[in-house]
Amino acid sequence: MTTRLLTDYAAPSLLEQMSERSILIQPFGSIEQHGPHLPLATDSILVEASARALIARFGDEHDLWLLPTLTYTKSNEHAWAGGTVWLSATTMLAVIDDIARSLSLLPAKRLVFLNGHGGNSALLNVACREVRLKYGFMTFLAHPHVPADHGGTSDPGELGMGIHGGIGETSAMLHVRPDLVDTTQFSRNVPEALAQNSFVRFGGSVSFGWLSNDFGADGHIGDPRGASAELGAKQFDAAIEVLGKAMGEIARFSLPMRG
Repeated sequence: MTTRLLTDYAAPSLLEQMSERSILIQPFGSIEQHGPHLPLATDSILVEASARALIARFGDEHDLWLLPTLTYTKSNEHAWAGGTVWLSATTMLAVIDDIARSLSLLPAKRLVFLNGHGGNSALLNVACREVRLKYGFMTFLAHPHVPADHGGTSDPGELGMGIHGGIGETSAMLHVRPDLVDTTQFSRNVPEALAQNSFVRFGGSVSFGWLSNDFGADGHIGDPRGASAELGAKQFDAAIEVLGKAMGEIARFSLPMRG
């Protein structure tokens, strides 16, 4: 078999194919409101597409193995919106612990959390250390695109505030699943007052608790009006190349480390 989807294998065959050098990829998406123009499954769709492209391009080179995407995750910043399905922090940490406990029976010693939803990031960083301590995995957190509120970038027209349903995410969806994008519902919703702050802002040195409807009833934060499939394809391909390089470092990484 040439597939690198863990679920395609019979258990004995899987154990024969894997080694300690194998890298397990666990994608995390979400089911949450994405404004009036994008579907609830946006994050899950994009991280799944990214994971499959990563496996197709770099799976053999770095011995990558893809697990099923976890779609119900920590999305309580969108809890106000019907259709959002979210897990509490306690529940999600327990789910990750159960997953890691199960995976610890495999030969692989490297586990990558590939995160497509910014609301998961802080919790997944906690989970990285918990899983490292409890099950001995070398654990890593990677994003196909680092969200602007975690130090990543967004379009200059969004003033660095395009964190949810903006031009980047919408372009990616126009590339991957254009049939699910309602281009008639594009509108600008950028918190320009927040962008004036030096510290208390998305991606600033002082973080703050927020809900998506703190910035308007539509639920998106950004400006999708300039989105295009061409831009999405360019960004998507660049993200996969960066992830491939990251997987190369993960493949060479080792703990404990001395000196």
